[in-house]
Amino acid sequence: MKFVEIYCGENHHGEKGAFSFKLFEIKEIDQKEVSLCQDCTRLLTYGLTMRLKCPHDPKPMCKKCESQCYRGDYKSKIREVMKFSGMHMVKHGRVDMLYHYFR
Repeated sequence: MKFVEIYCGENHHGEKGAFSFKLFEIKEIDQKEVSLCQDCTRLLTYGLTMRLKCPHDPKPMCKKCESQCYRGDYKSKIREVMKFSGMHMVKHGRVDMLYHYFR
């Protein structure tokens, strides 16, 4: 959720609404409300749905997974979001995120 929230906050300056996912309360996970634009809401909903459907335990990193579940535009968009947000976090003090780039 954090990656989509960062991406949306930095790139989409229009109208945003509170993100909700019918299967669970977002505040229980992140301890705060997440506000996203409509496109990022769709992307995060798709991502959470795919995560819940993931047959792997433990779940591997998506880029190393043999069964790619993201389809079409969602795959390229989530890559864009992950790349942007990962670098944003590194530039803002999360140096530990570099580990994921070289893993």
